[in-house]
Amino acid sequence: MAVIFGVVNIVGSRLLGPTSHGDVKDSTYEAGMDPIGSARRRFNIRFYILAMTFLVFDVEIVFLYPWAVTFTQLTPQSEEAALFLGRISFFIGTSVIAYIYAWRKGVFRWD
Repeated sequence: MAVIFGVVNIVGSRLLGPTSHGDVKDSTYEAGMDPIGSARRRFNIRFYILAMTFLVFDVEIVFLYPWAVTFTQLTPQSEEAALFLGRISFFIGTSVIAYIYAWRKGVFRWD
């Protein structure tokens, strides 16, 4: 279904969309300004590390939601509840260690 949806949208926009071309229409648009310089400029590695750190914590939140829903349905003080709590504690603990590591490396400093 996802592939069909994607193909139908691409083909539909090609068939139904506007097809005018010209110097202005085909030029690169950058916030209303003409592009200056090359697009092949290097970025500081901190930008990528910060983006990856954001993704790690974003994915962590995605994993926490189903865990929380399942954990609330477990019997209190059971072995399964303790196992679930141990697993999520390990998961959050490793994420906190990664955050502290990134902080000490200076990833969050914009000097």
